[in-house]
Amino acid sequence: MRTAVFIAMVLSSAIACSPSESPVSNNSVDASPDTAVAEAPASSLKVTETNYAHAETARNFRNWVNLGADQKLVHMRELPPRGTAAPTVQMNDDTLYSIAIVEAVNGNVAFSIPVVDVYMAVQVVTEGGHGQHYVVEAGDYDLPVETSFAFLIYRTGTEKGLDASRQAQDQIDSSPLNFGAYELPNYDFEEVEAWTSRLTAETQGKAFSYTFPRTSAEVTDRHQWNLENANGWGGSSPEVGVANVYTNSTFLSADECLSTTFDDPKSKYFTSITAYDQDRYLIDGVRNVNSHSWEPNDDGSITVSFNCGDDSPNNIDTNGQDFSFTMRYYGVSQTVVDGNIAPETTVQ
Repeated sequence: MRTAVFIAMVLSSAIACSPSESPVSNNSVDASPDTAVAEAPASSLKVTETNYAHAETARNFRNWVNLGADQKLVHMRELPPRGTAAPTVQMNDDTLYSIAIVEAVNGNVAFSIPVVDVYMAVQVVTEGGHGQHYVVEAGDYDLPVETSFAFLIYRTGTEKGLDASRQAQDQIDSSPLNFGAYELPNYDFEEVEAWTSRLTAETQGKAFSYTFPRTSAEVTDRHQWNLENANGWGGSSPEVGVANVYTNSTFLSADECLSTTFDDPKSKYFTSITAYDQDRYLIDGVRNVNSHSWEPNDDGSITVSFNCGDDSPNNIDTNGQDFSFTMRYYGVSQTVVDGNIAPETTVQ
C-alpha cells in the first residue's frame, strides 16, 4: 500500500557533530569511506540568520558524507553513540538509523519501505532542513522535493530487540536510490557549530516545542525555525496517526529527584522520553523510557522519574549529569496535538 505522508524537519531528532572528527566508528556503522569531506577554505560562506538552517543542514549532510551515505545506504547497527561521537544532535534512542543522501530525478526522490514486523519509517529531509515527507506504510515511493538533493532517514524500531531491527534493515531495497554527486556548500563549519551552540543555549530556560514546517514556503518565524534546527535537526512535522511531535523540557539539575506524571498519550506507534546533555547529545550510560516497556500507574497514567532511584516508577538515572528531556510521540494522537498532554511542563 502506498501512502505519502508529509512531515517537517529538524533531529533527531534529530544534528550536530564536532567538525574535526568522524562522527561514528565503523564498528557501529556499515560504512568505510576512503576519504572525508575537506574543511571549508578561508573564502567560505558567512552564516546568517537567513541561511543558518541551510548551513546546519549542510553540516549534518557532511557528517554522513564522511560515512559514505552519498554513495550507498549506510546502516547504523547499534543504538546511537553518546556525546559528540554522534553524527546528529538529539538522536532518538528507540530506533536504528539507515541514511542515504540522494539526488532528485525530475524533482522527485524514489525509495521503498519493505514489509517488516517492527516499526519502520522514512523521513525525506531537504537541503533546507525541511522534513518534506514522512512515510510509515510499506510500499514504493516517488515523492517531490524542493531541493536537488535529499537526506533519507530510515528509522527501524527496536521494540523486538536489536537483532530483529538489523534483520529488518537488511530487507530495505536500496536499488531505487539515486546517488548523485552531492557537493558540500562552502560553509565554515566551526562557525556553524558556534551558531548552533548559541541557539541551543537560548532555549534551555524554558520548555520548547517544535513546529517543523515541511517546506521553505511554510516558514513564518525564521528565528523559531533556526532554534528548531539547532535543538533537533531532522525532526518531523506533526500529523495525527502518522508523523511525530517533539517537545523539550527545561534544563534540569541531576542533584534532585524529579518526576512528571501524564495521561497515556496513546501514540499510534509508541511514545518515548529521552534525556540529553547541555549540547543536546545522548548521555553516556543513560537509557530512555518508552511505551513499549514503561509501567503505568494504577489509574492508567504514566509517571517518569529522573534520578530518583531504581524503585521509582520508570526512573531515568542521568549519572550525575544535568539534563533536559525530549518527548517523542510516534504517530501522535489528536489529544497531544491539541496540547492536552505536555509532560515537559509538569516536572516537579
